[in-house]
Amino acid sequence: MAGRRDGVRDTQPAAGEAPTWARELLEHLRPAGRDVRRIADWLGRTAHATVALQDAGGALVAGTRLQLDEDLVADLTSGRIASAAWEEEGRHLRLVRVEHPSQAWVLAVSRRTPFDRRAADVVTHTAQVLELLLTARETTTAGHLLRRATADLRLAILQLLMVEDTVAARRVAAGLWPGLLDADSACVYVVESTPAHRDRLAEECLDATAEEALVVRCPAMDGHVIVVSPRETTAGDLRSLVVRHPDTFLGGSARQSLARTATAYGQAVSALAVARFRPDRTAVYAERTHPERLMDPAALRGWTARVLRPLDALPHHTRAELLATTRLGLEFTAVNTAKILGVSRNTVRARMERVEAMLGTDFDDVTARAVAHLALHTQINLQDGQAVAAPGTAPPGLADLLAGPAVRAWAQQLLGPLDEDARNLRRTLRAWIASGGNAERAAQSLGVHAQTVREHVRSAEPVLERQLLAAGTDLYEVVVALLAAGDLRQPVFAGPAQASSPA
Repeated sequence: MAGRRDGVRDTQPAAGEAPTWARELLEHLRPAGRDVRRIADWLGRTAHATVALQDAGGALVAGTRLQLDEDLVADLTSGRIASAAWEEEGRHLRLVRVEHPSQAWVLAVSRRTPFDRRAADVVTHTAQVLELLLTARETTTAGHLLRRATADLRLAILQLLMVEDTVAARRVAAGLWPGLLDADSACVYVVESTPAHRDRLAEECLDATAEEALVVRCPAMDGHVIVVSPRETTAGDLRSLVVRHPDTFLGGSARQSLARTATAYGQAVSALAVARFRPDRTAVYAERTHPERLMDPAALRGWTARVLRPLDALPHHTRAELLATTRLGLEFTAVNTAKILGVSRNTVRARMERVEAMLGTDFDDVTARAVAHLALHTQINLQDGQAVAAPGTAPPGLADLLAGPAVRAWAQQLLGPLDEDARNLRRTLRAWIASGGNAERAAQSLGVHAQTVREHVRSAEPVLERQLLAAGTDLYEVVVALLAAGDLRQPVFAGPAQASSPA
């Protein structure tokens, strides 16, 4: 290896082989080496020079600050010239324009010895590598911002659907995904993986559905991806995705109108709990017999109208907002409801407290929550134009609805298996619900340990085939069954438009 007059040492490459400096420079294009500061440092070492990379405004991006002629820099950044070289006070400078998608940058190299052909080639090729990296970084950043904005827009559409504002949801979706929400009904799916794999899962859901579905990273559960799709083939597409990934589970809802997206979401979450125990890791919400289907339809709608009548005086938008928030708030925690709706948890609590006060009830009482849940979900049917009880007819009370033979038979069939357990699970469950789902208070009333109460409640879940510890539809159906069987006292709904009596 011989020393050169410019002070740069290099080996002579074999025929057809790139010089050492070229191979080193190309290494900076590898994913682990894409850093303009590292490239500037490398250029300084390789050319035995001081290097500065600055933007059009003069801000130093990498290297060491150099005193440069402002007019010359302006000529370079404006595109009037592509490069410049001169000698000044024993220093040899070379300036090269570096193209950037949004502006031009300047690469300045200062040496004590003149630039020979090799040193000039190193500077020129380094500028080209910097252009590639800056363009790639700008493109990557723009792509990331676009993906983030698109994801935020999908979430906004889902939140509008959750509060039944289908008109606004369609209007927002039409700009980017024409026809996506043209259908009147859809299914909701929840795909679950680990939080670390959620982004990859969301991208695969988009690919699997050919972007013909609304795919949203769940704002409440870090490992969940929510898919809203009117297409019948989506279930099969998502099942194929689950087959490819052993750590993935899928829950799907029954088909619902777009206005009932929140209901469908609750069904999908319920099905997801079942999917975790199935060999194929998938489940669709089972259309089991719900108690409201066994009640006289006209009587049920008349009772619902009476329970919710205190809300009728509110403006339509306010009423719809309160009802939608309360439906979700009865299914999920205030924190998760807030994340789903895109509001603060204090807003969720304030809305639910307002509904609670207007209905004259107490949502700390699990039976009140169950009865409100029944009324709110029946109320959706009233929006479909179905008639209520005839004018002049006194609306029935909850006791009348639960007294029907079909409802009583359903309650006995659901609760009967509890009586076969020697631990008296039914007694524990009754005390736990009467205590607002509080194991300590239930334990005091029963004279047992709180852990015993928790174990009994957990043991009741597989017997009833319903989740109890997580408040939601499953628990509320069991509460309705216990009310029908006379195991629990009926809650009080004493709003301004109602008598101070049980619902």
